[in-house]
Amino acid sequence: MTVYLVGAGPGDPDLLTLKAVNVLKKADVVLYDYLSNEKILEHAGDAELIYVGKKAGQHYKKQEEINQILIDKAKINDLVVRLKGGDPFVFGRGGEEMLALLEEGIPFEIIPGVTSAIGVPTTIGLPVTHRGVATSLTIVTGHEDPTKSEQQVKWDFKADTIVILMGVGKLEDNTRELMKYRDPQTPVCVIESGTLPEQRIITGTLEDIHTKDIKPPALVVIGRVVDVFKKVRLQ
Repeated sequence: MTVYLVGAGPGDPDLLTLKAVNVLKKADVVLYDYLSNEKILEHAGDAELIYVGKKAGQHYKKQEEINQILIDKAKINDLVVRLKGGDPFVFGRGGEEMLALLEEGIPFEIIPGVTSAIGVPTTIGLPVTHRGVATSLTIVTGHEDPTKSEQQVKWDFKADTIVILMGVGKLEDNTRELMKYRDPQTPVCVIESGTLPEQRIITGTLEDIHTKDIKPPALVVIGRVVDVFKKVRLQ
Protein backbone atom coordinates (compact mmCIF):
# COMPACT_ATOMS: atom_id res chain seq x y z
CA MET A 1 0.00 0.00 0.00
CA THR A 2 1.18 3.47 -0.88
CA VAL A 3 -0.50 6.87 -0.84
CA TYR A 4 0.62 9.48 -3.35
CA LEU A 5 0.01 13.13 -2.49
CA VAL A 6 -0.20 14.59 -5.99
CA GLY A 7 -0.29 18.18 -7.20
CA ALA A 8 -2.75 18.67 -10.06
CA GLY A 9 -1.40 22.05 -11.11
CA PRO A 10 -3.25 25.36 -11.47
CA GLY A 11 -6.11 24.17 -13.67
CA ASP A 12 -5.03 23.50 -17.25
CA PRO A 13 -4.87 19.68 -17.50
CA ASP A 14 -1.83 19.94 -19.80
CA LEU A 15 0.16 21.33 -16.86
CA LEU A 16 -0.11 18.03 -14.98
CA THR A 17 3.29 16.37 -14.60
CA LEU A 18 4.11 13.10 -16.38
CA LYS A 19 4.80 11.46 -13.03
CA ALA A 20 1.32 12.41 -11.83
CA VAL A 21 -0.24 10.95 -14.99
CA ASN A 22 1.62 7.67 -14.55
CA VAL A 23 0.50 7.29 -10.94
CA LEU A 24 -3.12 8.15 -11.76
CA LYS A 25 -3.17 5.40 -14.39
CA LYS A 26 -2.24 2.84 -11.73
CA ALA A 27 -4.50 4.16 -8.95
CA ASP A 28 -7.09 2.02 -7.19
CA VAL A 29 -8.64 5.05 -5.46
CA VAL A 30 -8.41 8.79 -6.14
CA LEU A 31 -9.48 11.43 -3.60
CA TYR A 32 -9.75 14.73 -5.46
CA ASP A 33 -10.34 18.40 -4.69
CA TYR A 34 -12.74 21.07 -5.91
CA LEU A 35 -9.91 22.86 -7.72
CA SER A 36 -8.72 19.79 -9.59
CA ASN A 37 -9.77 20.00 -13.25
CA GLU A 38 -11.96 16.94 -13.72
CA LYS A 39 -10.38 16.22 -17.13
CA ILE A 40 -7.37 15.10 -15.13
CA LEU A 41 -9.48 12.31 -13.66
CA GLU A 42 -9.71 10.71 -17.11
CA HIS A 43 -6.19 9.41 -16.48
CA ALA A 44 -7.53 7.42 -13.52
CA GLY A 45 -9.39 4.87 -15.63
CA ASP A 46 -11.52 2.56 -13.46
CA ALA A 47 -10.25 3.84 -10.12
CA GLU A 48 -12.75 4.61 -7.37
CA LEU A 49 -13.23 8.39 -7.34
CA ILE A 50 -14.01 10.18 -4.08
CA TYR A 51 -14.75 13.92 -4.07
CA VAL A 52 -13.44 15.65 -0.95
CA GLY A 53 -13.33 19.21 -2.28
CA LYS A 54 -13.37 22.32 -0.15
CA LYS A 55 -14.13 25.91 -1.10
CA ALA A 56 -15.01 29.06 0.77
CA GLY A 57 -18.06 28.46 2.95
CA GLN A 58 -18.62 24.93 1.60
CA HIS A 59 -16.56 22.14 3.15
CA TYR A 60 -17.74 18.85 1.73
CA LYS A 61 -15.41 16.98 4.09
CA LYS A 62 -13.51 18.20 7.14
CA GLN A 63 -9.76 17.74 7.03
CA GLU A 64 -9.90 15.10 9.77
CA GLU A 65 -12.42 13.12 7.70
CA ILE A 66 -10.19 13.31 4.62
CA ASN A 67 -7.23 12.06 6.65
CA GLN A 68 -9.27 9.11 7.88
CA ILE A 69 -10.53 8.22 4.40
CA LEU A 70 -6.93 8.20 3.15
CA ILE A 71 -5.91 5.90 5.97
CA ASP A 72 -8.87 3.55 5.54
CA LYS A 73 -8.48 3.30 1.74
CA ALA A 74 -4.72 2.78 1.98
CA LYS A 75 -5.20 -0.20 4.27
CA ILE A 76 -7.32 -2.08 1.72
CA ASN A 77 -5.78 -0.91 -1.59
CA ASP A 78 -2.37 -1.02 -3.23
CA LEU A 79 -2.25 2.53 -4.55
CA VAL A 80 -4.23 5.56 -3.38
CA VAL A 81 -3.89 9.02 -4.93
CA ARG A 82 -4.73 12.22 -3.09
CA LEU A 83 -5.10 14.74 -5.92
CA LYS A 84 -4.85 18.40 -4.96
CA GLY A 85 -5.11 21.60 -6.97
CA GLY A 86 -1.76 23.34 -7.38
CA ASP A 87 0.93 21.83 -5.17
CA PRO A 88 0.14 19.69 -2.11
CA PHE A 89 2.44 21.72 0.15
CA VAL A 90 1.45 25.25 -0.89
CA PHE A 91 -1.68 25.92 1.18
CA GLY A 92 -2.86 22.43 0.22
CA ARG A 93 -2.68 20.93 3.73
CA GLY A 94 -0.56 18.16 2.30
CA GLY A 95 1.69 18.33 5.33
CA GLU A 96 -1.21 17.46 7.62
CA GLU A 97 -2.14 14.45 5.49
CA MET A 98 1.48 13.34 5.35
CA LEU A 99 1.75 13.42 9.14
CA ALA A 100 -1.53 11.49 9.52
CA LEU A 101 -0.19 8.76 7.22
CA LEU A 102 3.14 8.72 9.02
CA GLU A 103 1.39 8.21 12.35
CA GLU A 104 -0.38 5.14 10.94
CA GLY A 105 2.81 3.76 9.40
CA ILE A 106 1.42 4.07 5.87
CA PRO A 107 4.02 4.58 3.10
CA PHE A 108 3.58 7.72 1.03
CA GLU A 109 5.23 9.69 -1.76
CA ILE A 110 4.90 13.32 -2.78
CA ILE A 111 4.47 14.37 -6.42
CA PRO A 112 4.75 18.15 -6.62
CA GLY A 113 2.51 20.20 -8.88
CA VAL A 114 2.77 23.58 -10.57
CA THR A 115 1.60 25.95 -7.86
CA SER A 116 -0.95 28.52 -9.01
CA ALA A 117 1.01 31.17 -7.12
CA ILE A 118 3.69 31.09 -9.81
CA GLY A 119 2.17 29.13 -12.70
CA VAL A 120 -0.90 31.34 -13.15
CA PRO A 121 0.89 34.72 -13.32
CA THR A 122 3.67 33.44 -15.55
CA THR A 123 1.31 31.92 -18.11
CA ILE A 124 -0.10 35.39 -18.83
CA GLY A 125 3.34 36.98 -19.01
CA LEU A 126 3.41 38.38 -15.49
CA PRO A 127 6.82 37.62 -13.96
CA VAL A 128 6.76 37.36 -10.18
CA THR A 129 10.43 38.45 -10.14
CA HIS A 130 12.14 40.72 -12.66
CA ARG A 131 15.64 42.15 -12.84
CA GLY A 132 15.72 45.67 -11.46
CA VAL A 133 12.08 45.49 -10.34
CA ALA A 134 11.53 42.58 -7.95
CA THR A 135 14.09 40.31 -6.34
CA SER A 136 11.86 38.80 -3.65
CA LEU A 137 8.48 37.09 -3.43
CA THR A 138 6.00 36.39 -0.64
CA ILE A 139 3.14 33.91 -1.09
CA VAL A 140 0.42 34.33 1.53
CA THR A 141 -3.02 32.98 2.27
CA GLY A 142 -5.82 35.53 2.05
CA HIS A 143 -8.11 33.49 4.26
CA GLU A 144 -6.95 32.07 7.58
CA ASP A 145 -8.87 29.50 9.58
CA PRO A 146 -11.26 31.60 11.72
CA THR A 147 -10.99 29.06 14.55
CA LYS A 148 -7.31 29.88 15.11
CA SER A 149 -6.59 31.39 18.51
CA GLU A 150 -4.37 34.00 16.81
CA GLN A 151 -4.16 35.15 13.19
CA GLN A 152 -0.63 34.65 11.88
CA VAL A 153 -0.72 36.90 8.80
CA LYS A 154 0.42 40.41 9.78
CA TRP A 155 0.65 41.95 6.25
CA ASP A 156 3.83 43.91 6.94
CA PHE A 157 5.70 42.03 4.20
CA LYS A 158 8.99 43.37 2.86
CA ALA A 159 9.06 41.35 -0.38
CA ASP A 160 8.89 43.21 -3.70
CA THR A 161 6.08 40.97 -4.97
CA ILE A 162 3.17 39.60 -2.93
CA VAL A 163 0.91 36.83 -4.22
CA ILE A 164 -2.30 36.23 -2.28
CA LEU A 165 -4.07 32.89 -2.64
CA MET A 166 -7.70 32.36 -1.57
CA GLY A 167 -8.12 36.05 -0.90
CA VAL A 168 -11.13 37.20 -2.91
CA GLY A 169 -13.61 37.06 -0.05
CA LYS A 170 -11.43 39.26 2.17
CA LEU A 171 -9.83 41.36 -0.56
CA GLU A 172 -10.94 44.71 0.88
CA ASP A 173 -9.77 43.78 4.38
CA ASN A 174 -6.44 42.49 3.15
CA THR A 175 -5.65 45.44 0.90
CA ARG A 176 -6.61 47.82 3.70
CA GLU A 177 -4.04 46.12 5.92
CA LEU A 178 -1.41 46.23 3.18
CA MET A 179 -1.93 49.96 2.69
CA LYS A 180 -0.67 50.51 6.22
CA TYR A 181 2.75 49.53 4.87
CA ARG A 182 2.56 50.22 1.11
CA ASP A 183 1.61 53.02 -1.25
CA PRO A 184 -2.14 52.86 -2.06
CA GLN A 185 -1.19 53.30 -5.73
CA THR A 186 0.84 50.05 -5.77
CA PRO A 187 -0.25 48.15 -8.90
CA VAL A 188 -2.35 44.99 -8.50
CA CYS A 189 -3.39 42.25 -10.91
CA VAL A 190 -6.10 39.70 -10.15
CA ILE A 191 -6.36 36.56 -12.27
CA GLU A 192 -9.65 34.64 -12.15
CA SER A 193 -9.73 30.95 -13.12
CA GLY A 194 -6.10 31.06 -14.16
CA THR A 195 -4.95 28.84 -17.06
CA LEU A 196 -8.55 27.87 -17.88
CA PRO A 197 -10.62 28.99 -20.92
CA GLU A 198 -12.77 31.25 -18.70
CA GLN A 199 -9.72 33.08 -17.32
CA ARG A 200 -10.19 36.82 -16.60
CA ILE A 201 -7.55 39.44 -15.83
CA ILE A 202 -8.39 42.50 -13.73
CA THR A 203 -5.90 45.25 -12.89
CA GLY A 204 -6.02 48.13 -10.45
CA THR A 205 -4.27 49.42 -7.36
CA LEU A 206 -4.24 48.52 -3.69
CA GLU A 207 -6.69 51.36 -3.18
CA ASP A 208 -9.31 50.39 -5.74
CA ILE A 209 -8.93 46.70 -6.64
CA HIS A 210 -11.64 45.67 -4.14
CA THR A 211 -14.20 47.75 -6.09
CA LYS A 212 -13.79 45.58 -9.20
CA ASP A 213 -16.07 42.68 -10.14
CA ILE A 214 -14.00 39.68 -9.04
CA LYS A 215 -15.15 36.11 -8.45
CA PRO A 216 -13.27 33.16 -6.96
CA PRO A 217 -11.19 31.20 -7.62
CA ALA A 218 -8.67 33.96 -8.22
CA LEU A 219 -5.23 35.00 -7.10
CA VAL A 220 -3.88 38.47 -6.46
CA VAL A 221 -0.45 39.75 -7.51
CA ILE A 222 0.80 42.96 -5.89
CA GLY A 223 3.89 44.94 -6.83
CA ARG A 224 5.76 46.68 -9.62
CA VAL A 225 5.96 43.44 -11.64
CA VAL A 226 2.36 44.22 -12.61
CA ASP A 227 3.70 47.21 -14.58
CA VAL A 228 6.02 44.84 -16.46
CA PHE A 229 2.99 42.75 -17.39
CA LYS A 230 1.09 45.85 -18.56
CA LYS A 231 3.90 46.64 -21.00
CA VAL A 232 3.63 43.11 -22.43
CA ARG A 233 -0.15 43.42 -22.65
CA LEU A 234 0.08 46.62 -24.69
CA GLN A 235 2.22 45.01 -27.39
